[in-house]
Order: sequence, then structure tokens, then C-alpha cells
Amino acid sequence: MNALKKFLGIIWMALSPSIVLFLLWQAFEKIGHATAATKANVTLQWSIILTIFIPICVGLLIFGWFGLKGEYDHLPTDSSEV
Repeated sequence: MNALKKFLGIIWMALSPSIVLFLLWQAFEKIGHATAATKANVTLQWSIILTIFIPICVGLLIFGWFGLKGEYDHLPTDSSEV
């Protein structure tokens, strides 16, 4: 089970920057193809999306780092271990 946690840590660490790059790529593409009348709305929409999802991806990266380092190898089973 610990090997699975470390493997998933690597997956999450690889997935996090991939998601950010995909979102940035989509944002530049959508804003670039927007007409002059809708450019402000599309820019606002994508700035909100990026503002929400970039911290989530940073948390996913940190979670994957902890999984890779083995921080989740021994989880507490009752409150006395916390």
C-alpha cells in the first residue's frame, strides 16, 4: 500500500503542472479567438478560472510531494496517536 501511495504521489506531482499548463493554453487560445465585443468577458472568465484552479493544483503538488516522501506511510488509527 505504501508503494501505491508513493506511485500516486508521482502521478499527482506530474498531473498538477500539466493541468496548469493546459488551463493556461486554453485561456490564451480562448482569449485570442474572442471577438472585440466579448474579449473583456472571456478575459474575466478565464482570470477567475485560473485564480481558483492554480491554488488547487499547488495543493495537489504538495499532496503528491508528501505522498512521495512517505509522510502518509503510517496513519493514526485512533486519537491517542495524533
